[in-house]
Amino acid sequence: MEDEPATSQGTSSYESASKNNEDQAVSEKERHEQETESRGLFQHGCSHYRRRCKLVAPCCGQPFWCRHCHNTEKNDNEQDPAKMHTLDRKAVKELICALCNTRQPTGRTCISCGVAFGQYSCLECNFFDDDVNKRQFHCNACGICRVGGRDNYFHCSTCNCCYAIQLQNTHVCIENSMHNNCPVCFEYIFDSVNPICVLPCGHTIHQDCLHSLQQHAMYVCPSCNKNYLSEASMERVWESMDSAVLSTPMPPEYQDMQVDILCNNCLARSRVNFHVVGHKCQRCGGYNTQRI
Repeated sequence: MEDEPATSQGTSSYESASKNNEDQAVSEKERHEQETESRGLFQHGCSHYRRRCKLVAPCCGQPFWCRHCHNTEKNDNEQDPAKMHTLDRKAVKELICALCNTRQPTGRTCISCGVAFGQYSCLECNFFDDDVNKRQFHCNACGICRVGGRDNYFHCSTCNCCYAIQLQNTHVCIENSMHNNCPVCFEYIFDSVNPICVLPCGHTIHQDCLHSLQQHAMYVCPSCNKNYLSEASMERVWESMDSAVLSTPMPPEYQDMQVDILCNNCLARSRVNFHVVGHKCQRCGGYNTQRI
């Protein structure tokens, strides 16, 4: 009986050593797998994404780094209208490994060399990207991958799109608001890679397109004609137009002429004196009006 503690201690030491060896073997295997999967990291891809595979387009059978590369060549730069087409990335069934050139079914890693096709991979979208600083996430409701971090966005079921969390309970809902073309450049907004703005009226537009409107002193939404700047900002515009009206007297034959107007902002109807500079709404004091 006195030998039992020693025997127990010896068995425990053996089991501990055995477990350490197993942990070390597992750790070594994981390290080897990580090294294999990380080969070629950030060394392959296109101007749109860093990835380690090409998509085989089912529509034309040719390999491209991404759908944007495909669409530029096969749609935007195609001279024959009959041959113009875009790539449905969800229809992609094959990939080509950028490291070993193996053509294979879609997957997260190469079946031949074991390399990972992207640090972020989504097989539902066939989307791969090594730059995880974008904080990609897949939205099941949208059906596509987005960037910016899941915690920073919410999905609006009415607008049918992901919006920044700051807009939750504060934005104007418009059904399928982002499932339309940009009202300036006419690019489809829903899956656009360019930054998008949600205007106070609820309509959407590319950020660069909005800046272009502002540079040309166009302060109304192209979709509904409501002003998108704050009331304080527009007040300065209205004051400038007040001054222009005062400094531009109309010819005698127009001085008593009156017109009916509709305000695009507050929807009030007014009858005002005609003026070439603009017609001021009698309710809100703005010049964003139209003759009716």
